[in-house]
Amino acid sequence: MQLLRPSAVIVAMGVNQILAFASSYYLAAVLAAPMAHDLGVATSTIYAAFSVALLVSALAGPHIGRAFDRFGGRPVLMATSVLFALALVLVATAQGAAWMFAGWALLGLAMCSGLYEGAFATLVRMYGEGARNPITGVTLFGGFASTVGWPLSAWMAAHFGWRGACVGWALLHLVVALPLYALLPRAAAAPAHGDVPDAGADDAGTRKASTLRASLLLALVFAVAWFNSTAMASHLPALLVIAGASAAAAVAIASLVGPAQVGGRILEFGLLRRLHPLLSTRVATLSHPAGAALLAFAGAPAAAAFVVLHGAGNGILTIAKGTLPLAIFGAAGYGERQGLLMMPARVAQAAAPWLFGLAIERWGLGALWLSSALALLAFAALMLLRAPVRPFRTRLGGEGVRD
Repeated sequence: MQLLRPSAVIVAMGVNQILAFASSYYLAAVLAAPMAHDLGVATSTIYAAFSVALLVSALAGPHIGRAFDRFGGRPVLMATSVLFALALVLVATAQGAAWMFAGWALLGLAMCSGLYEGAFATLVRMYGEGARNPITGVTLFGGFASTVGWPLSAWMAAHFGWRGACVGWALLHLVVALPLYALLPRAAAAPAHGDVPDAGADDAGTRKASTLRASLLLALVFAVAWFNSTAMASHLPALLVIAGASAAAAVAIASLVGPAQVGGRILEFGLLRRLHPLLSTRVATLSHPAGAALLAFAGAPAAAAFVVLHGAGNGILTIAKGTLPLAIFGAAGYGERQGLLMMPARVAQAAAPWLFGLAIERWGLGALWLSSALALLAFAALMLLRAPVRPFRTRLGGEGVRD
């Protein structure tokens, strides 16, 4: 049996995105402290291992992307489920820092193919330029990864220890994710290369220069988006306290980020779906500086507005990571291009907690001027991008799937 209905594919891949994010990206937030205590290292050492995982993910991106282009998503994602399980078991059996770092490095390789980039590449291979709606649908599921993952990790750690929690996530990859990926339809032949951002350019050199320029601009946009997203995820409650909120209120208000991200994705799925993704991405990049300006001038009373604006914009930018390269370049070579475009973003993501922490120590709430300036730089980069001459399809197409 195979999942041929697009809605079934979205549900299956969405559930697996929750599982993948919960057992990797959101794992350290709950398990770092007991890991560090048991292994006799500082908690910061566990987060350093997480940063290593992000760097491995960045370096492996183009190679994994080529695998998606060549073989389609189904076999690569099935192998990824096994890789997740092996990496988590390796972490669970660590007796020292070296073994633990090795486990996180392998987990970074699994993250490279098992998180959004792999899901987006799979959907583009299946639905071509009709993949915008499925991409949005999968990100709606992914928005609940921390909501599901943090409590489940905490429950498993409380009953079975942090090692048992890692083994539990490994088993879920084998008994839930692997069978669901096995049900995905096999991809048809990959589309031929040929789509370029400037469809009217006949000269090969001009086309190559135009493609490189658009790629560099998009890489800058995604690097800024992931730097700001990770910086806020690491330091948001502390920023709100500096703005004048109490510690309890800061945590409560910061928790609005998740619902706001989902709200932004619903907005993209509904009102913004008829717009070219370039336009919705431009709007999304302005939401963080708009919220930061409110917080800077109004203080704690504007904290909720800042969090909601940041979260909604971040939710739309997550979708843009999948839909904007598709709209600009087309479906050909999508997986490898995604890997290349996201390399700077992964490096920025790994550095964000430390660098933004330094900015807060030096400037306090003024650190938001740094994140806002970066967001405005991303907006300027988007203004330099041009939509392709060919229209961007938003209808769901299934021509890329065969049973």
